[in-house]
Amino acid sequence: MKTFSATPADIDKKWILIDAEGVVLGRLASIVAMRLRGKHKASFTPHMDMGDNVIIINADKVQMTGNKRQENFYWHTGHPGGIKSRTKQQILEGAHPERVVFQAVKRMLPGNRLSRQQMTNLRIYAGAEHPHDAQNPEILDVKSMNKKNTRS
Repeated sequence: MKTFSATPADIDKKWILIDAEGVVLGRLASIVAMRLRGKHKASFTPHMDMGDNVIIINADKVQMTGNKRQENFYWHTGHPGGIKSRTKQQILEGAHPERVVFQAVKRMLPGNRLSRQQMTNLRIYAGAEHPHDAQNPEILDVKSMNKKNTRS
């Protein structure tokens, strides 16, 4: 039997809706990264964008274990002495709380061109509303997959 390698005609993309309220950030990010790459499919091909389109709602209500809310995100402005940092708590309480989930998912994917293309299939919203009702997304209940996925 020959090894199957998917072509663009073989790719079937679905729309997935995930509610992040009460879900642990790292576990959510790993599930979303797997869905974006398409590793949950039997026809997975590493060099093709096989993944689904993922919508995450309630990203501002994501949970973290331990003291991870006090951990810093670092970035550099490109200027001398331009190192900056913010805690995850500050970002979640700020204007763009969805950036915490975005960075967690991005860092679970390999750092290449294909991963950057796959990240365009991810849509994250801080609230419960999203403009993708026309795509009829399937609801993926991450909370019921494993009892460790939630934090009360």
